[in-house]
Amino acid sequence: MNFLIKQHRWLYVSLSIFSLCLVVMMTPVKASVQLPTTTLNAQATNFLEQGRNLYHSGRFTEAATAWQAAVQYYHHQGDRLNEALSLNYLSLAQQELNQWESAKQSIERSLELLQTSQPADAIIWAQVLNTQAKLQLHLGSTETALANWQKAQKYYEQAGDTIGSLGTQINQAQALQSLGFYRRSQQQLQALTQKLAAMPDSEVKVSSLRSLGLALQMIGDRQSQEVLEQSLAIAQKIDAKPQLSSILLSLGKNAGSSQNPEVALDYLEQAEQVATNPGDSLQGRLARFQLFLDYDKPEYAVPLAPQLLQQLQALPPSRDSLYAAINFVATLNRYDNSRQILPLKEQAQLMAATVKSAQQIQDAAAEAYALHQWGQLYRRTQQWKEAQELAKKSLNIARQITSDDIIAQSAWQVGQLYRQQGDGLRPTVGDRAKAIAAYREAVKALKSLRSDLVAINSDVQFSFRESVEPVYRELVSLLLDNNPTQTELVQARELIESLQVAELDNFFREACLDRATQIDQVDSSATVIYPIMLSDRLAVILSQAGKPLRYYVTQASPTQIDRTLNNLLVALNPVSDTKDRERYSQQIYDWLIRPGEIDQAFKDSKTLVFVLDGKLRNIPMAALYDGKQYLIEKYAVALSPGLQLMAAQSLQQNKIKAIVAGISQPRSGFSALPAVESEVQQISEKVPSSMLLNQKFTNQALGDRMKSSNANVVHLATHGQFSSRLEDTYLLTWDGQVSVKELSELLKNRGGNSAKAIELLVLSACDTATGDDRAVLGLAGLAVKSGARSTIATLWPVKDKAAEMLMTRFYDQLRQPNMTKAEALRQAQINLIRQTDFQDPFFWSAFVLVGNWL
Repeated sequence: MNFLIKQHRWLYVSLSIFSLCLVVMMTPVKASVQLPTTTLNAQATNFLEQGRNLYHSGRFTEAATAWQAAVQYYHHQGDRLNEALSLNYLSLAQQELNQWESAKQSIERSLELLQTSQPADAIIWAQVLNTQAKLQLHLGSTETALANWQKAQKYYEQAGDTIGSLGTQINQAQALQSLGFYRRSQQQLQALTQKLAAMPDSEVKVSSLRSLGLALQMIGDRQSQEVLEQSLAIAQKIDAKPQLSSILLSLGKNAGSSQNPEVALDYLEQAEQVATNPGDSLQGRLARFQLFLDYDKPEYAVPLAPQLLQQLQALPPSRDSLYAAINFVATLNRYDNSRQILPLKEQAQLMAATVKSAQQIQDAAAEAYALHQWGQLYRRTQQWKEAQELAKKSLNIARQITSDDIIAQSAWQVGQLYRQQGDGLRPTVGDRAKAIAAYREAVKALKSLRSDLVAINSDVQFSFRESVEPVYRELVSLLLDNNPTQTELVQARELIESLQVAELDNFFREACLDRATQIDQVDSSATVIYPIMLSDRLAVILSQAGKPLRYYVTQASPTQIDRTLNNLLVALNPVSDTKDRERYSQQIYDWLIRPGEIDQAFKDSKTLVFVLDGKLRNIPMAALYDGKQYLIEKYAVALSPGLQLMAAQSLQQNKIKAIVAGISQPRSGFSALPAVESEVQQISEKVPSSMLLNQKFTNQALGDRMKSSNANVVHLATHGQFSSRLEDTYLLTWDGQVSVKELSELLKNRGGNSAKAIELLVLSACDTATGDDRAVLGLAGLAVKSGARSTIATLWPVKDKAAEMLMTRFYDQLRQPNMTKAEALRQAQINLIRQTDFQDPFFWSAFVLVGNWL
C-alpha cells in the first residue's frame, strides 16, 4: 500500500496550494491532500476527485456528499487507510459548513483508523493532524492545535512536502500569537522569511511568501508589505502568471487599509489586467469598486457597477461567487446614494438570485448573508414589513447553523427594524421590548465571537466601527430612552464596559483581556464617570460604591460635540487665545461635571475616574475648567479603559523598586531628548532603581532586567507613538521599535510569577499619531496589555524639561505615606501650575493616569 501510494504521486493535490496561510484565529492552511489509488474502484476514485473539484469550486455541501460516499465505500471494502483519508477530507468540508461536531467526529474517526491500521505514509498523518489542528484552533484548544501542527510539520518534512511544512509553520506562528508568545511567533515568522530567501525561485516559494505576507498582515506586522512585494517580484521573474493576480490583490488591499489609495488602485488595476480566470478578474474589479466608494469617488465606481453585475450573473454558483455578489451589494448598502450607481431593483434581483443559488448548492451561511443584505435594501426604501421578513429568515438560518457572526448582523437588523417602526417615531412599548431583545441577542453573539471578529470571512467582514460599535450604542440608547430605571442604567453601564473590551480586542486582533474586580466597589472615595455619546444626546452615568447610579443627559448632536472637542484641542496649544481655551473647556465641564456638582454627587469624592468614549478620549480631563479652577485642582483624575479590566490593589510606598530607562540621544530618525538623562538619573536617586540609558536600553536588556529583578515600577523616557492601528503603536529602544505586544511580553517576563506584576508603567515622552482621532485607543491598549496595574503616559509630546520636573515631583509625592498614584500625579501637576513657568495646561495636562488609581 505504501509503495503504491508513493508511486501514484500524480494524484497528490493541495486544497490550497497557492494560499498557504491561515486567516488569523479561524482558517488555517487547508491540508495538502494525497489521494492513494491502491485497488481503487473507479467509482471510489470518481467520488474522491469529484469531492476535490467541488471543494475547490466552493461547493462544500456537494463535496461532503461525495466524500461521504467514498467513506462508505472504503468502509465496506475494509480499506482503513483510504477510509481515514476520506474522513479527513470530509472533516474539512464539514468545517467549511460550520458543522463542528460532525467535523470533530470525522477527524477523530480518521485518527482512530490510522492508529489501528498498518503503518500509514507520513503525508497522510501530516494531513490528518493538520485538519485536526485547524478544528482545535476554532474550538479554542490552541495549545493542542499548536502541538499537532508541530507534529504535522515533522510528517510533512518526512514526506518531502515543502509547501505543507511551510504552511504548518505559519499556522504555528499564528497559534503562538493567540497564546501570547509574541516574540516566539515573531522569531518563527522571521526564520521562515530567511528560510524562504534561501530557497531557489519557484512557484512554491512565491505562494509561500504570499501566505507569509498575509499572516504578517493579520498580526499587524509592517513587514507584510515587503514580503508580499518579494512574492510579486519572484512571480514576475519566473512568469508564474496564475499567481500574479492574487498577490497584486493582496498588495492592493494592504495599501488601501494603510491609507494609500493611489498605490492601492495601481495594484488592483494590475491584478485585474493579469488575471487568468474570471474569478480573479472579478475580485480585482470588485476591490477597485470598493476602493472608489471607500474614498468617496462614486464617479469612478459608476461605470464598474454594470460590469460587475454582468460578471456576477455569468459565474456558476459557488461560495466564492456567492460571497462576491453579497460583498458587492453590501458595499452598495453602505453608500447612501447607491441607487445612482446601480438601481435598487437590480441590487434586489441579484440578492434574490444569490439566495436561490445558495439554496441550490446548500450553502446555508451564504443564504443567510444574502437574505441579510436583501433585507437591508428593503429597509433603505422603508419597506419595513418585507425587510423584517427577510431579516428574520436570515436570523433563523444563522441560529440553525450556530453562526454567531451572522446572528450578530441579522439580530441587529431585526432590532433596528422594530426600533424604526412607525415612520421614524419612537417605537411602541411592545416594539421597544422586541427591539431590546433582538439587540441583546446581537450583543451576545458579538461577545461570543470576541477574537473571531477579525477572522470572519473577509468577503463579508465589515469594520468594527460599522458593524460592532453601533450595536452597543443603539442598545444603550434604547435603554436610556425617557427615564431609565436602575436596572436599565446598570445594563447600559455594563454595555459601555463591554464595548471598551470589544474595542480593545479588535485593536489587538485577539481576545486578550481578562476581567477583574469591579474596582469602584472597593474605593468609596471615587466616582466613576461614564460619558456616553449617542446619536442625539450626550448621556452621563455616575457610579459610586454602595449608591444607586445617577444619570444626566444633555441634548447635543455628535456634530456639536465634535466641534467643541476639536476646538479645545486646538486651543490647548500655548500660542492660542486663553479665553477660547477656557470657553471650550468650560463647555465640556458643563456637560460632564456640572450636573453632578449641582446634585452634590461629588461631595465625598477624592478621585474622579473617567471611562471615556469616542473623541472624548483625546481630551485631558484634568484641564476641564469650571470658570475659576481646573478640575485637577479639586479632584485627583484617572482614566480607565473599563473597570472590568482592572485589579484592585494599591502600591506600597515603602516597597517601590524601579527599572528606569531612557534615550536622550537622537536615534532611528527621532530627535534628541536632552533632559531625559537628568530625568532618569534624578528618579534613580529618589527610588531604588536599576538604570538603562541610551546604548544600554535595548530590548534584550529590558527583558533581562524584568526577569531578574523584582521591580514593581517601570519608567521609560523614550519616544513612542499611540495609534488606533496596532502596527503604528510602538516605543523606541536603542535597537529599534518595540510593538505593544512585544513590550507586553517583555514586561510580563517575570519567570512565571504573576504576583510580581508591574504596579506602575510610566511612559514620559510619547505622542499620539497625527490625524488619528482614535489614537488614544493605542494608549488604552498598551495600558491593559502591558499587564501593569497602572500606566502614566502623555497624550502629546511635552517639552522634556517640563516632563523632567513633573516626573521628579511625582516620585517625591509617591513615596509619601498613604499616597495614591492619582493623588501623587495631581500634586505634581498642581506644583507645575502654581510654582513653575509651565502653568499652561499644555505642559501638565498631557500626563494621564490610566488604570488602577490607588
